[in-house]
Amino acid sequence: MRRMDKRNNPRKAHVRHILLANKPEAKDILQQIQDSKKPLKEFKKLAKKFSNCASGSKKGDLGEFVEGQMVQDFENAVWQAEPESIPTKFIKTQFGFHIIWVHSKTEQNE
Repeated sequence: MRRMDKRNNPRKAHVRHILLANKPEAKDILQQIQDSKKPLKEFKKLAKKFSNCASGSKKGDLGEFVEGQMVQDFENAVWQAEPESIPTKFIKTQFGFHIIWVHSKTEQNE
């Protein structure tokens, strides 16, 4: 984990994720979310059932975090994602495979 960003007004994001141990499981769960008529509802249900993270009990909700709190690959995926869009891919970090749902992002004020 990197140190917190000390700049004034660092970027923030409110995110959910599902943490999985292996790639086939991540592909399967991502497909289930994409095929669902109500993807966010499906995401929450699958997070609670399958996520290897403590946030699974909160339907994958990590809450809001400040830039610099999460591992770099995770943050890069968050900043590239459109808020409230259905995930199209998963990412791999040292913790496993993440399917990420971005609720909101606050860009840094200049």
